Amino acid sequence: MVRTKKMKSAGRFGVRYGLRSRERIRQVEKKQRQKQICPFCKKPKAKRVSGGIWECKKCGKRFASNVYYLD
Repeated sequence: MVRTKKMKSAGRFGVRYGLRSRERIRQVEKKQRQKQICPFCKKPKAKRVSGGIWECKKCGKRFASNVYYLD
C-alpha cells in the first residue's frame, strides 16, 4: 500500500498496468481536475463537467472543447 500514496489518484489500480501507465494517468487526472482558464471571460474558473463538456463558474457559459484539459 505504500505505492498507493505515491500514485495519488492512480493508486486505485494497485500494482496492475505498470508504473509508466499509472504515472501518465496520474499526470492527466491532476491537470484535468484543476480549474482551467475560461476562453470567454479569461478567468481560471472553467471546470470539467464531463468528457469534452466544460462550464465556467464565473460567466456561466457551457461549452465543448478538449476532453481532458483546455489548451
